[in-house]
Amino acid sequence: MNISGIIKSSLIDYPGLISCVLFVPGCNYSCFYCHNRSLIDGSHILLTPQYVTDFLQKRVGLLDGVVISGGEPTLQSNLIPFLQLLRGLGYQIKLDTNGSHPEVVKELLKLELCDYFAVDYKSPAEDYPKICGHGAEARQVVETIRMLSEGDIPFEVRTTVIPLLGRKDLMAMTKEIPVVPRYVLNRYRVPDKYLPQDEDRIRMKPYSLEEIKSMAGSVIDYQPNITT
Repeated sequence: MNISGIIKSSLIDYPGLISCVLFVPGCNYSCFYCHNRSLIDGSHILLTPQYVTDFLQKRVGLLDGVVISGGEPTLQSNLIPFLQLLRGLGYQIKLDTNGSHPEVVKELLKLELCDYFAVDYKSPAEDYPKICGHGAEARQVVETIRMLSEGDIPFEVRTTVIPLLGRKDLMAMTKEIPVVPRYVLNRYRVPDKYLPQDEDRIRMKPYSLEEIKSMAGSVIDYQPNITT
């Protein structure tokens, strides 16, 4: 399992639990506002497997859970053995995913290797290539969300309300997916590292928290569990 970064203790990344966050490199998307661009442009480092394993073993009993984020974890060929290792250590496991590989999520559900999922829904389906890069499709993401909504594992859907998304876009997005147990709207913030050609849209004025709350209120009929 390739690990490129770690947050050793977090109170916010796994709802209700004290967790660490492990970041994997590589992603099949190239969202212009990505805050982990070093994980997809090749400038990341790799932590040694021994360092990661030693850390996780020493934190048994001090941490409740482990969050696997990225990058995109479902691209990792040895994701399942690594999650089995975490299970053996007694950790609760949360997976952050862009939802583009429902077949991997299906296998994880079958093996009961995750206790919580967070799926990013980036934009209206028709705008996925514009927001996430050439070749990105919402179809697989919607399939992942539908699959999770039909199961009994807790999960949430997250949308970063970038300046390019308006009230009409959010309305479309909330109709494109089933009602989910938790739909989180996150505020946009300018990333430290981005592609030069994205300068103009990176620098667009972000929505205020009050504006995002107002947008949430306008779609609550479609996603009653929406929050900001």
